Amino acid sequence: MKLTSLILAAGLAAATGAAAFAETATEGGKLVIRLNADIRATDGVNRDGNTDMVLHHIFETLVAYRDDLTIGPLLAESWTVSEDGRVYTFTLREGAKFHNGAPVTAQDVVWNWERKVSQGADWFCNAYFDGSQGMKVESVAAADDRTVVFTIDAPNALFLAQLANIQCNAWVAHPDSVAADGSWKAEAPIGSGPFQMAEWKRGQYVELQKFQDYVPVKAPMSGYAGDRSAHVDAVRFLVIPDTAAAEAALYAGQIDVLPDLEPANIPEAEKNGAQVVTGQGLGFQTVLVQTADPLLSDVRMRKAIIQAIDFKQIAELRSGGLTGFNPSMVAQASSFFDEDFLEWPAYDPAASAALLAEIGYKGEPITIQTNTRYQSMYEVGVLVQAMLQASGINAQLEVLDWATQLDNYSSGKFQLQSFSYSPRLDPSLLYGLFLGDKAERASTQWESPEAMQLYIESTQTSDPEARKALFKKLHALLVQDLAVMGVMYVPQVDAVGSAVSGYDVWPGGRARGWGVSKTK
Repeated sequence: MKLTSLILAAGLAAATGAAAFAETATEGGKLVIRLNADIRATDGVNRDGNTDMVLHHIFETLVAYRDDLTIGPLLAESWTVSEDGRVYTFTLREGAKFHNGAPVTAQDVVWNWERKVSQGADWFCNAYFDGSQGMKVESVAAADDRTVVFTIDAPNALFLAQLANIQCNAWVAHPDSVAADGSWKAEAPIGSGPFQMAEWKRGQYVELQKFQDYVPVKAPMSGYAGDRSAHVDAVRFLVIPDTAAAEAALYAGQIDVLPDLEPANIPEAEKNGAQVVTGQGLGFQTVLVQTADPLLSDVRMRKAIIQAIDFKQIAELRSGGLTGFNPSMVAQASSFFDEDFLEWPAYDPAASAALLAEIGYKGEPITIQTNTRYQSMYEVGVLVQAMLQASGINAQLEVLDWATQLDNYSSGKFQLQSFSYSPRLDPSLLYGLFLGDKAERASTQWESPEAMQLYIESTQTSDPEARKALFKKLHALLVQDLAVMGVMYVPQVDAVGSAVSGYDVWPGGRARGWGVSKTK
């Protein structure tokens, strides 16, 4: 059977399986979701993709992304925007409560915002709101208990998107999540989401219990927005680092949800009775290049590396044919995408060799950092090393633990890295992540004042066609600078146990424990 047939069969099995089991699903039970590594913290500042996924079950943002990547209600049931586009007035959801029984108030929103901003550069998204990347929140105030008002310096197309940004964790916690000395209560955070913290056994699991007094917003569930009602009594995020062990646990019924199944393993999952759910993804698989490195600061060297790598083959192998090569910061799943975003120097080992000769490359080593926690990062690193060595580039693979690689990324201590970014649901969010000044933020990948100006314009422009034109100009500059080597947007492939119903994937790429049922 061809791979495309297998994929269609997997999708059909998922759809028919979910429908069949929905007939006998009941309230209650425990949903077990696999994590490949423990969460980093519960404060929303020290974060990674796993951490974000767990915390968004406990906490809620004012607004959130829907399945179609538009912005929908969550903790705020509605909002209005002033005629000048600078003042956003949010009405909090009627009946919203924290896990300690206290009502969620506008004053709580203000307290959380001030606490996040006080973290400065330690808060991952502070630069998106402090004016350094084109938007500044001038004030946040409580008009009354259910009304909170944000004032920004100028109209900005991304204000709501940044509030909903999954990685920003701009959610609202109860102030009792902080101890008297100002420290965060890591084991006992208090949110307003459908689940509350029960136990964090470090290195083993995070267990959440259903919040019995949860009152959802009236909008239907979609993405991270809308009704987040829980149908199970508990969700356990179980740490299973080894992928093969995780798959065996799914087939044995020890876990219910296995996010990020390898596409090549779809037939095996079906054979073992699992439902396989697939969809387009927004997680960006890349090869990062340190442009401040003496050797890699020469754009000709970067181009020689690029022309020695068959990115199309890597994307085909890694996705099992579910997606193709994409070097741009506009994903195939985006409404802004067209074929122009696939422009990139072609795979051409001969041209690469000519550039190496022109530069006077003498076999200086180039180290590719990767890790084995994420199989895709590891395998891309291995493939890139092999291709570079075949073209006469002395590429060395350095396999690190994930925490060390992430620290090196944050501090800019690498030459090349096989790296992935969790989904950003608007192209401007991804451009904003890459662009900046390395002296101010060491994790910046692309230093370009011209590109930064275009990015800022993209955040201030609401017309879709005008924004697309700006994204095309940004991509043309990226092709010129070659500061980031995109590989593909990782497709969503999750495997789910036969006892589960109501589970689906979405472009945001995070497993969701609400809206899901289990048979008993």
